[in-house]
Amino acid sequence: MRTATCLLVAVLASGGLAGCAQGPLKDVSRLFERKGETQLKSGIKNYEDGRLTQASRDFESALSAGLGDADRVTAHKYLAFIHCVSKRERQCRGHFRAALDINPNFELERAEAGHPMWGPVFRSVKAGR
Repeated sequence: MRTATCLLVAVLASGGLAGCAQGPLKDVSRLFERKGETQLKSGIKNYEDGRLTQASRDFESALSAGLGDADRVTAHKYLAFIHCVSKRERQCRGHFRAALDINPNFELERAEAGHPMWGPVFRSVKAGR
């Protein structure tokens, strides 16, 4: 039993679970996910597939379920993007503010920062802090 425990600890410590796509290790890795991580991943997938309404629900659900700080910032960032492209600037600003409240050093990726709809809003929110 001690050998099995040591093996599990070694796999976890090496990050070996992150790349597992199938099998029992995938099931074990789910035990270590935070509550909202599944909804966050679903939100990102729905966002990338253009299903913004469902993505928005997923991100809100993820935030309600509980996420670590980095994942909370990610959820707020995507919600800001959704609101900006939907011409809801007030809500867009609110989610960028929320992300910056969690991490004052938060920056958009270079490609994101250049977006004509949310790039200027983000810069304005960040400058006003």
